[in-house]
Amino acid sequence: MIATLLTIMVVLLLLNFPMMIPLMAAPLIVMFIYFPNLDPMILMQQFSTGIEPYVLLAVPLFIFAADIMTTGKTSNRLLDFIGSFIGHIRGGYAVTTAAACTLFGAISGSTQATVVAIGKPMRQRLLKIGYKDHTAIALIINSSDVALLVPPSIGMIIYGLVSGTSVGDLFIAGIIPGIIVFVCFAIYSVIHAKVTKIPLAEKASWSERLKMTRRALFPLGFPVIIIGGIYSGIFSPTEAAGMSVLYAFLLEVVLFRSIHLKELPRIARSTGLVTSAVFVLVAGGQAFTWVISFARIPQMISEAVLGTDPSGIYVLFMVTIFFFIGCMFVDPIVVILVLTPIFYPPAVAAGIDPVHLGVVITFQAALGSATPPFGVDIFTASAVFNKPYLQVIKGTPPYIIMLVLISILLIYFEQLSLAFL
Repeated sequence: MIATLLTIMVVLLLLNFPMMIPLMAAPLIVMFIYFPNLDPMILMQQFSTGIEPYVLLAVPLFIFAADIMTTGKTSNRLLDFIGSFIGHIRGGYAVTTAAACTLFGAISGSTQATVVAIGKPMRQRLLKIGYKDHTAIALIINSSDVALLVPPSIGMIIYGLVSGTSVGDLFIAGIIPGIIVFVCFAIYSVIHAKVTKIPLAEKASWSERLKMTRRALFPLGFPVIIIGGIYSGIFSPTEAAGMSVLYAFLLEVVLFRSIHLKELPRIARSTGLVTSAVFVLVAGGQAFTWVISFARIPQMISEAVLGTDPSGIYVLFMVTIFFFIGCMFVDPIVVILVLTPIFYPPAVAAGIDPVHLGVVITFQAALGSATPPFGVDIFTASAVFNKPYLQVIKGTPPYIIMLVLISILLIYFEQLSLAFL
């Protein structure tokens, strides 16, 4: 049955069907072949059940807020603010890129939105200061991965939906790993700039810094609203998502006036298209999960891969390997939907905290998003910058190595995820 399921999915993917088709068709066909007496309506009910949870409302709201800010001036104000303070140091503009991606990730929750919003303006600045194009692109797509680690990570929302883990706790748990990634990228950027003798940029005056700080004050309020609201208990994650839309509207439409009211329907349509794709994947993932659970496939796989009494460290290593490889080939949302039900029960049985497991899984989703051959951020960057695939991936190895090492740290040091809980 496992072979049939995988064969159907691979064949449909090779025939160039979008991922949502194999994800929905494979369990349906398998059910008709192996369980012909089951009522097909059961599977139809699973499709609708997958998109019913209240927490999923946060996804379109965060996407809508990110779309409003990507269209407006938020990203440029963040870049100007950070660059005014550290742009003049050796590697300062690379550090600015990593910091801006981290901050914008704390606003949007989407790696692809971060590539677009920060990548477009920052790539030109990096090229102007003396960076090679492949170095600049690699920094942008890998720094954007932090968006899956810091709140409001869409990957964490999906994991929380599948596993039943508190999304608010997951958001808080991702802060330290996200900061670690930023610090490692910043240190590497400074060393790389010194080795390659990247020229120094002009130092901003204190009056310019004060001006840029004032311009960035309101955009910097986004992380405060999301993280502070959830951490203090004022908002649930879904309510924080709603507040982020309101805040984005007030900033870009009312205060900055960078977006006209007539543009909002177009932005909303773009959000609707992305949201519909995500929700179809979630619905298909629920049906897929139900079929494999009904057939006891997770138990068979976990026994074959993990054995009968695995240690927590061994389980986390297996989780890391499977999710990393999966996200190299398939959209991270799909991988989280399909693999989490397989590894979650044995992980909890081995004594692993569900929140820590979620951080490890989401970290692999972030890592796989920018890893060849099919990381989603690679193709996003290729389209946004109009660059060939090989040019985009040329500078990624150092970042992949750093992320792999951080993955190992997360496996052995649970408190990196749970310190704030």
